[in-house]
Amino acid sequence: MTTTDHVPAATPARALLPLIVPSLVVGVASSLVLLAVNVASEKLKDVLWETLPDALGIGGYSSLWIITVLTATGIAVGLVVWKVYGHAGPDPATMGLVDPPIPPSAVPGLLLAAGLALAGGVSLGPENPITAANIALAVWLGRKAMRGSSAELWVMLAAAGTVGALFGTPVAAALILTETMTSRPGPGSLWDKLFGPLIAAGAAALTTVLIAHPTFDLSLPDFSGSRWGDVPAALAVSSLGALVGLAAVYALPYVHAAFRKLRHPVLMIGLGGLVLGLLGALGGQLTLFKGLDEVKELAADPSGYSSGQYALMTVVKLAALTVAAACGFRGGRIFPSMFVGVALGLGVSALVPEVHPTLGVVCAVLGVLLAVTRQGWLSLFTAAVLAADPHVLPLLCVASLPAWLLVTGRQQMQLRDDGTPLR
Repeated sequence: MTTTDHVPAATPARALLPLIVPSLVVGVASSLVLLAVNVASEKLKDVLWETLPDALGIGGYSSLWIITVLTATGIAVGLVVWKVYGHAGPDPATMGLVDPPIPPSAVPGLLLAAGLALAGGVSLGPENPITAANIALAVWLGRKAMRGSSAELWVMLAAAGTVGALFGTPVAAALILTETMTSRPGPGSLWDKLFGPLIAAGAAALTTVLIAHPTFDLSLPDFSGSRWGDVPAALAVSSLGALVGLAAVYALPYVHAAFRKLRHPVLMIGLGGLVLGLLGALGGQLTLFKGLDEVKELAADPSGYSSGQYALMTVVKLAALTVAAACGFRGGRIFPSMFVGVALGLGVSALVPEVHPTLGVVCAVLGVLLAVTRQGWLSLFTAAVLAADPHVLPLLCVASLPAWLLVTGRQQMQLRDDGTPLR
């Protein structure tokens, strides 16, 4: 047998060309759904955290207001889950980033619940519910528009489009789908399989960039090049990040089971909101919300907090992420995990000044994301774009190895329907 026998046959161009238009449509639509939810949640956020407290003459981020708003948010999301048709989709603790499509009837409730959580200060991001909503809509409408097309095609296009929109680049989508497709063997080369998804991701990323101009660059201090001492530091910090992330992973089933004893969604999510309010009052304003804007504020002044304050923010945000994921709030875990990693990395640098803050941040984010998402390429990409410095890439690649050894084969931060963790 020759080596060419192992090379997948190329897909004819005429088979790929019909994917261009639907891929473009799905990509642009995926971005617009994300942007619409973000804009609506930002406007509600302004009302909840600025307009109302100003009208009442109280501090917008006083402990009492934080507890009040998060508790009210929990009750509101619980009512949506209880009363709105479709119950805002399945239990979010059982959902990953890219899953089979949910019924389209559940999409309005899911987007409403996600928007309320984003505005109310819940420590979850938009990625999981927006991806689930876009997949559901793409499969439902796409199969009506193209009779005989497979659901998997639309799942891949919508997932790629959403991830491209979230990160403002199609690279992240390509990396995630590359991991996904390795477990789904089929005819054709990898680039043939990625043709449509990359178009969708590119269209979504361009739409988001042209409208919202997102950036993940934290403007961290310049990392002028690796020294010998940076290698053990990178290995140690990434491993510490993985262990911190695993703490949330192993706590999730127990916290989830405790909330499930309440049975009613208003009680479960309302109590979850109260707990998040107490955690927010303890950790302060920066530990609220999805965390993307907050990490930029942290990184703007790495020496602005002590190692103890960074440690407190790390623990509070990790606990808030776990509670929010367990009690029923609709949201994703990537962005709050980034905050955990940034706070952890800056805390390590504050405690051990020999660890460059940029190195500490990117390696800690890498470790936490590996534990929480169990996606190597996504974790490596996210950590790398935070610094926008090519000098960190070799260290990140090396640092990923011990962190991956710590997390691989262990339970994941996702549960089965019976409450037991996936592995």
